[in-house]
Amino acid sequence: MESSNGFVSKEQLELARSALESEDPSSVSPLQISLGSSSSPKSPSSPVTTQQQQERKSDDKLSPPYMGGQPKKDPAEGALYNNDPNYDSTEEQDGDPTIKDTPRKLDAYKRKATVIVEEYFATSDVVSTANELRELKLPGYSYYFVKKLVSMAMDRHDKEKEMAAVLLSALYSEVIDPSQVYKGFSKLVESADDLIVDIPDTVDVLALFIARAVVDDILPPAFLKKQLASLPADSKGVDVLRRAEKGYLAAPLHSEIIERRWVSSMNKTVDDVKVKINNLLVEFIASGDKKEACRCIKELKVPFFHHEIVKRALVMAMERRAVESQLLELLKKTTEEGLINSSQVTKGFGRIIDVVDDLSLDIPDARGILKSLISKAASEGWLSVSSLKSLSPPSPKESVEDTAAKLFKMKAQSIIQEYFLSGDIAEVSDCIESENSSCSPDLNAMFIKRLVTLAMDRKNREKEMASVLLSSLCFPTDDVVHGLIMLIESADDTVLDNPIVVEDLGMFLARAVVDEVIAPQQLEEIESQFLGTESTGNKVLQMAKSLLKARLAGERILRCWGGGGSSSKNGWAVEDVKDKIGKLLEEFESGGDIREACRCIKELGMPFFHHEVVKKALVKIMESKSEKLWGLLNEGFRSGLITSYQMTKGFGRVAESMEDLRLDVPDAEKQFGYYIEKAKLTGWLDSSFGIGPTTKSSYVKENGTNI
Repeated sequence: MESSNGFVSKEQLELARSALESEDPSSVSPLQISLGSSSSPKSPSSPVTTQQQQERKSDDKLSPPYMGGQPKKDPAEGALYNNDPNYDSTEEQDGDPTIKDTPRKLDAYKRKATVIVEEYFATSDVVSTANELRELKLPGYSYYFVKKLVSMAMDRHDKEKEMAAVLLSALYSEVIDPSQVYKGFSKLVESADDLIVDIPDTVDVLALFIARAVVDDILPPAFLKKQLASLPADSKGVDVLRRAEKGYLAAPLHSEIIERRWVSSMNKTVDDVKVKINNLLVEFIASGDKKEACRCIKELKVPFFHHEIVKRALVMAMERRAVESQLLELLKKTTEEGLINSSQVTKGFGRIIDVVDDLSLDIPDARGILKSLISKAASEGWLSVSSLKSLSPPSPKESVEDTAAKLFKMKAQSIIQEYFLSGDIAEVSDCIESENSSCSPDLNAMFIKRLVTLAMDRKNREKEMASVLLSSLCFPTDDVVHGLIMLIESADDTVLDNPIVVEDLGMFLARAVVDEVIAPQQLEEIESQFLGTESTGNKVLQMAKSLLKARLAGERILRCWGGGGSSSKNGWAVEDVKDKIGKLLEEFESGGDIREACRCIKELGMPFFHHEVVKKALVKIMESKSEKLWGLLNEGFRSGLITSYQMTKGFGRVAESMEDLRLDVPDAEKQFGYYIEKAKLTGWLDSSFGIGPTTKSSYVKENGTNI
């Protein structure tokens, strides 16, 4: 089941909880966790144990100020400073009384808990997080994990807030005892005065976390009244509890509102926003209602992405000159009302300047029209020309090298787009050799940059295919490094179109290391090119390094976009897929349903590997003299599931293995000739296909793996 933008859906949560409840302790895998049964109810009326009540009597002061989540330690001994403002002796006392050397144990637990939370935010892996938490074997300190998880999420985006809420619900009772969840939230409320120093909206955010915990049945409603009675009247914790009760839990339909509070923004993908922007501009052109258009822009709630509105409006104005004045009036109104700020306006115009040469292919005199738009906007006072990039005219005499590079870029884009449709790596390799016959390092680097850039703007399937292709082309390592550096250098511009470019590029870099396309030392070499800590490039490198340092990093990175795992160097588990294809064909041949068989083929999610279905089906047909599988191939071709390219490639595979096939099927060549002619009559194969040198083409490798 796929999730978008790192969000864990309810279905995934149920699967995770089911796994936690049903796993056999004797068969735990590295990515699974076994749990004993718990008699603790999901929503206890009073989860505070006698031990906890005794502990809380001694806990008569607030938790330490929130400063990165950890108190200072003695560098020499690792002990906590008693006079440190972040030091809280109650946290040492509140641990499991059976544990010796409590301060050291708690300090070690805090460090590990922080790492686990960071890793969870990066991977969204609930089961693995639960496994790592149990491996600590310190259930008496689980309250600190609750406190750390929520406090870190409070200082992040809605995505992490929702992830934290989902994780707590998944771990409740099965991994973290209800009394520890209760205690963790108690500590958070008590720390509200300190948290607000670093997180100004602490009252609202923590109140929502508490309300969500009540709705998710991991905190009893009585928690609010009991905590109110134990806090000083002027404490921020009191404001938090009152906000949770009156602002959230007392509202009509509060459960639905609370559960959707952080989900809505997480489900809003870049493509969704772009579609909405396009639709609102089209509707505005039709209606001319500026007030309604402004309202729609506000409802998008993406002020950081308003440059896309400017860009789209300008492109529409350039394409449809009749509505130019109308669109400029809208942009003027949004800037006058402060709806779109000057920075976003400048970014929008800057993006158009960057692609004006490409626009010229579809819009005659695009450069001249853009100059006119800039002049009008500047004269009306809502655009600062001095803040724009230079719109210099093209050089009258471009160098041969620049012309060749531009031509190669266009052809590279065509090659990559065709690859995303066919998955034919051999064809890509042949095309690159043809277009870059001199093996120019610069052109190789350009191809790599274009490949990853196009993949980042598509779905996980294309991202996986890009990584597979990168590991199969065998470019010189220096060319790959050069291409990756070019990619990272353009990240500041790419982020305007793809806000999650840091995560995407970081994953591509990490995947390149895991696939042995580049060595870990070369990652350091790339990092040396981006020293500014605030630069997008540096953030990309840090993201890649953190992914590679994570527990079970290799397996996770190989599976990041749907690849098969470590059994295949490039992430596609070729042998596993072959095995699945063989089994589904056997099941169909023994009485299976043709629709079910087609569904199984489709669910493999590897359309560029359908030639293997053709090959295995043909071999089985010739071995068993049964044509039932021919009907399956016919249905696959008729429905478009198996393309003519994959069909031809499958027949080609059989032609190449004919010598081996004759050992088991003496008349294999005669049968194969018959099926070739039959396939030609049904339109599967071109009339030029035949057994001979023409069929023995480059079918030796698929995705870098011998077939």
